[in-house]
Formats: sequence, structure tokens, C-alpha cells
Amino acid sequence: MTETAILSVPLFSTLCNEAFKLRRAVFIGEQNVPADEEFDEADLSAEHIVAIHAGEVAGTLRVVYLDDHVKIGRVAVGAQWRGHGIASTMIRFAMEAHRAARGNRFYLTAQSDKIALYEKFGFTAFGDKFLDGGMPHLAMKNY
Repeated sequence: MTETAILSVPLFSTLCNEAFKLRRAVFIGEQNVPADEEFDEADLSAEHIVAIHAGEVAGTLRVVYLDDHVKIGRVAVGAQWRGHGIASTMIRFAMEAHRAARGNRFYLTAQSDKIALYEKFGFTAFGDKFLDGGMPHLAMKNY
């Protein structure tokens, strides 16, 4: 079985650029998120995390520090790598690495069909569904 390495990578490094390429493929290419909504100013201050599997950037997410919590977002796994636990491995890494920040308070917005994934990490949905990138989402928190 191939191991998955999880790394924090510098903005605009080769690995980060590969992560951005993966995000474009997943969000813009597969899910039809408008290109002008996929990248935003938070990318400039975020910690970018990548999953390397079989020598490729197989997944990515970003971590953003907000006033009251740590926000996990832009979780993407390449189509050929889905079902291998890569998203879970990245989320676990991000939460462990940032647990001391913001009083161990995490927040994210999840596509409606991904709620169960985040519930495994103690997140609970709250509020009403809303559209983000043209897809229904729910806000979720872990605190």
C-alpha cells in the first residue's frame, strides 16, 4: 500500500502551484465553480497543505486563521485518488497542527454531500443551507 505524505507548503512553491492546479481541476473543471470565485485573497495568507500520494499531489486544503476560529477550506482530492482516505488524512493533519490556535475552535463550510466526512472529525452543521460556487453548502463548527 502506498503511503500518503502530508506537507505544509510555501505559497507559490512548486507543490503549492500543483495544489492550485488540482483545485482548478476539481472545483472549476468538475464542479463548475466560477473561476473568479475559486481563488481569493485568503489564499495569500493561508497555510496550504498538500497530500503526496504515489509521487503526485493527490489532495490539498487550506487553513486560514480568523478572529474566532481556524477555518479549513478548499479541500480537494484528485478524482483518481478519491476513496483512499486522503481528505481524512489532510483534515486530521490540519486539526492536529492548528489545535492550539483559536482555542481549538474550527469552522468550515461543507458541500451538502460531504457533511458526513466532517462529522467524523466532530464537526456539526448549523444554520440554513446556502449556495457557494453554485452548490449547496452548510456551515459546520467543531467547538
